[in-house]
Amino acid sequence: MSSFRQGVAFLVALLAMPLVRAGTVPVSNVSGLRQAIQNATAGDDIVLAAGTYVVDGNLNCTAVGSAALPIRVRAAQPRSVLIRFSNPGGYAEGFKLSAPHWQFEGLDIEGACATDNECEHAFHLFGNAEFAVLRNNVVRDFNAQIKSNGSPIGGVYQYPDDVLIEGNRFYDTRARNTVQPVTKIDVVGGRRWVVRANTISDYEKGGGDTISYAAFFKGNSRDGVFERNLVRCSHLTTGGVRLGLSLGGGGTSPNSICEDGTCTPEHQNGILRNNLILACNDVGIYLNRAANSRIQHNTLYATTGIDVRFAASTADLRNNVLAGLIRYRDGGTGTSSGNLTQVSTASFNAWFTDPANADFGLRNGGSLVDLGVAAPLVTDDLCGAVRSDGQPDIGALEYDPAATCLTDVGGGRPDRLFVDDFE
Repeated sequence: MSSFRQGVAFLVALLAMPLVRAGTVPVSNVSGLRQAIQNATAGDDIVLAAGTYVVDGNLNCTAVGSAALPIRVRAAQPRSVLIRFSNPGGYAEGFKLSAPHWQFEGLDIEGACATDNECEHAFHLFGNAEFAVLRNNVVRDFNAQIKSNGSPIGGVYQYPDDVLIEGNRFYDTRARNTVQPVTKIDVVGGRRWVVRANTISDYEKGGGDTISYAAFFKGNSRDGVFERNLVRCSHLTTGGVRLGLSLGGGGTSPNSICEDGTCTPEHQNGILRNNLILACNDVGIYLNRAANSRIQHNTLYATTGIDVRFAASTADLRNNVLAGLIRYRDGGTGTSSGNLTQVSTASFNAWFTDPANADFGLRNGGSLVDLGVAAPLVTDDLCGAVRSDGQPDIGALEYDPAATCLTDVGGGRPDRLFVDDFE
């Protein structure tokens, strides 16, 4: 064959090859996954082939990414990869992040430990794990699916900042048989976390005080945002004491593990907006020593309400709909406007299609539509629809006749990616 023909044949073969961007690292087994994470460099795209990965021990994510070149770990096709974590003889902490700019997408992760005490976390962020992104994952059966806390670096505690948790589903298939804390997103310290458009359900602490939370920021953390989340404290399971979203959680000690060496306040400048919180046998929103909290446009059904507790807690509450009360306890203070409290089950059923099953389609908006007060921090609603008419509706949804919002899948994800897990 002439050199010209050889060149043409090579070019044709090259064009026929699938495009793989620089840094793509294909993975098809556990040893390959460990090696890819251990040897990761900025810009790597670690792509897992479909299948089940049984991981004994933790995966330490220590390589440093950047804003331009994050390190990404993802399924080749969302929901095609199951990672089962255990750590015989120790604590399963799954992906342990201590470096910035890691991203995890489209994974199905479950705890598979001999005892519930061992299955602590699917993701543990600490120290310099800044700018992490967890998106479109399903994570179940851990004491805390996500845990974040400080770590001493050079004698000074450092905390992961600027973390995004978006579009995931977190739940447990049964009560956690443990006295360890049970909270699906447990964040101690850190700044500017955003927890958006997730579904959190069915969590229970089976031992000790039996108190569990969907998610909280505490430890003198700051500027955290919970928005557009669907929280169903009790959906497929019941039991224990279940709270919804919190700034402050159950408190932190000692002071040395909190930002600036003090745990009061537990959180500063937090925002909870456009969340839908259902079926909690305690409060749907709990503010524990949470300074300058903004609680706006949330809908709480079948909970005991909102607690603003202790003198360090100050809150601005606007345009919330709740079955229970707004309570100021033990010195907590705040301002309240545009809220509907002590709404009866009969009223919820008259206003909405099927609230007990998280369907908040509108039946009768006479008590809600265009009746909210100004709330400049809230420009959209649970499903991301813009509140544009200048007359905000009360609660987590803005009822535009032309819009549809799938409230039963959290954040109104139009692809209904995880709806099969609910039905």
